[in-house]
Amino acid sequence: MSGKHKFSQLTKDFSAEQKTNDEIAFTEEYVDDTTIHRYRVIRMWEQDLSLFLNNSPLLPLATLCQTDSPQNLLSQVAQEIAKISDRVMRQNTAAYTEILAGLRFEKGLIRRMLREDMMQESVIYQDILQKGEQKEAFRFFNRLLNRRFGEIDSSIIERIRVLSTEQLEVLGEDFLSFSSVSDLIAWLEQNVSS
Repeated sequence: MSGKHKFSQLTKDFSAEQKTNDEIAFTEEYVDDTTIHRYRVIRMWEQDLSLFLNNSPLLPLATLCQTDSPQNLLSQVAQEIAKISDRVMRQNTAAYTEILAGLRFEKGLIRRMLREDMMQESVIYQDILQKGEQKEAFRFFNRLLNRRFGEIDSSIIERIRVLSTEQLEVLGEDFLSFSSVSDLIAWLEQNVSS
């Protein structure tokens, strides 16, 4: 079983039961032909919530701790996040918390307990949104490009893939006047530094 598959299964087991019997969660040694590594795995679902609630940098990890009531756990974490006086730190902590809570809880519960407006202002949340917008803009432009000119050389596609959302929007507008792929190449050479 690959490491990625084991992690996926471990996360699935953890989400469903808050614990797992998967041997990977209880392994404390890695042995290879040339090295041995010993370590202690911290199984978050066995940890006491109070250890994490009293330390604001560790608040996102609190969502993975032992609980009988997910709603109470998220409520306590949200209350502690609200106490963080620095606005940027509060927003980023909320975003990290949402990401980790998503490994375990339903989206609706997370959104109810953690104010969505606080997370939307987070620089991490904004970065995730911008990357999603850029990917969608690229996909849309790539479909238009293929529809108009057919299969395009992969090196050109890769040059377009790295454009920002704003650059893709400008390219999309200018694309309306292109009559051939050479117009696209000329646009890229004129508007994008290599």
